[in-house]
Amino acid sequence: MPRTVSDGGEALDAEIASRTSSHRRTDNGHQPGYKVGFPPKKRLIDEFTDAVKETFFADDPLREYRDQPRYKKVLLGLQHIFPVLDWGRHYTFRKFRGDFISGLTIASLCIPQDIGYSKLAGLLPQYGLYSSFVPPLIYALMGSSRDIAIGPVAVVSLLLGTLLQNEIDPNKNRDEYTRLAFTATFFAGVTQAALGFFRLGFIIEFLSHAAIIGFMAGAAITIALQQLKGFLGIANFTKKTDIISVMKSVWENVHHGWNWQTILIGASFLAFLLVAKYIAKKNKKLFWVAAIAPLISVIISTFFVYITRADKHGVVIVKYIKRGINPPSANLIYFTGPYLTKGFRIGVVAGMIGLTEAIAIGRTFAGMKDYQIDGNKEMIALGTMNIVGSMTSCYVATGSFSRSAVNYMAGCQTAVSNIVMSMVVMLTLELITPLFKYTPNAILASIIISAVLGLIDYHTAYLIWKVDKLDFLACLGAFFGVIFSSVEYGLLIAVAISLAKILLQVTRPRTVLLGNLPRTTIYRNIDQYPEATLVPGVVIVRVDSAIYFTNSNYVKDR
Repeated sequence: MPRTVSDGGEALDAEIASRTSSHRRTDNGHQPGYKVGFPPKKRLIDEFTDAVKETFFADDPLREYRDQPRYKKVLLGLQHIFPVLDWGRHYTFRKFRGDFISGLTIASLCIPQDIGYSKLAGLLPQYGLYSSFVPPLIYALMGSSRDIAIGPVAVVSLLLGTLLQNEIDPNKNRDEYTRLAFTATFFAGVTQAALGFFRLGFIIEFLSHAAIIGFMAGAAITIALQQLKGFLGIANFTKKTDIISVMKSVWENVHHGWNWQTILIGASFLAFLLVAKYIAKKNKKLFWVAAIAPLISVIISTFFVYITRADKHGVVIVKYIKRGINPPSANLIYFTGPYLTKGFRIGVVAGMIGLTEAIAIGRTFAGMKDYQIDGNKEMIALGTMNIVGSMTSCYVATGSFSRSAVNYMAGCQTAVSNIVMSMVVMLTLELITPLFKYTPNAILASIIISAVLGLIDYHTAYLIWKVDKLDFLACLGAFFGVIFSSVEYGLLIAVAISLAKILLQVTRPRTVLLGNLPRTTIYRNIDQYPEATLVPGVVIVRVDSAIYFTNSNYVKDR
């Protein structure tokens, strides 16, 4: 039986086998036998140390510190924690120009989104803006991605709001609800930083890409359905998130609960936002059209409501956003009492989802620009910014795909674009928030709906269907779990199916027969290569997995 290889390693293994065979063959055509040597015997402690090193420190992170003077080691250590000390030495005005334009562009997008996302999380509008002020500053100092834009995101906001409202009703206990949100944010940060510090980032890999695609699509539909309350002007709306309860609530209010002025505002600006996104998609040079469309919508709709006093005719408005930058909130975090364990549980779940999304976004844009990001360093940066954020009145922040895409297309060069965005948000909090008083909730609903539609990646879902039906089952399971039950059950289903697939592939590995490609020394799967022919008298089998105690009997039977 040949040693286990993957599909990508077939050519290499076949070539090695061919060369080995040619070296072994003697002039008279006989193949001499070779003794197989045993590896050098190691002490138990050495074996354990080597196993830990291979598992957690395969990249040998301390190699650059060897044979360096003390001051150099200190400098390298500081640069590892704060990458800005490394790339900042080579920063130029030309790079700043690109970062400045990018920062202004994503700020125009994030301000209206943040107000809407904070409502999605069940928090007051200013907390969304707070979360786009402090966390981006921390990330700019500690993060390794040049393109990721930091702030609140739709999926994490929905997840956080759902889990928090299962514990506390924000309408009855607003202060306790906000404190629990800060507690959850603190433990989300602790979870993220701990995973990076102990180099346990591989844990997030257990949530398969297919499950994430299904979860995100289901969450997008759930978020869009939740916005029907503001979009239609419904006062008495269900607190449940499943599609049946939401549609039932919408239908029950169809005669007396809908407000036609609100629907007119929402539908008009939703159409405007979708057209702007279509223009930007068709012509990449016009990406800024989609980026500034939400802010333009807020300005026009707010002015329209103010001059017509539509709020007197049933159009619900934001009313009040607290002025000023983030107040300290470290003393509001629950470190004792029953809410401590609840905040920890909610924070771990929200932190893992935020981490998964941010790492995926960072790797995507790093691949497009051909640079590397350190996954463990990213986790520490994201965790630190959420820990600091929880102490400065922020809720869970992470990388936003829509904002990061705009940041990338606007020509960002470094994380300074996050600093520029943060400064614009700070000026907004200090000077402009009173102007949002007459902003209708319908426009915020339209902005969120247009934003989350991009989370439905049906092209990738179709590709998953074509490639792997079991992966598509994981995608569907997560999708239907979210829209027909709740976000947390959808997440649970996604994780369960992902783990089940891993166990199935380990215990029942694929075994294939290999045949020789004519006139070559290359061997390939006979099912994939019809030209491959079996070697008479020899059965060549490839097992697409390492052989463990869990699959040894299965492999033997096969």
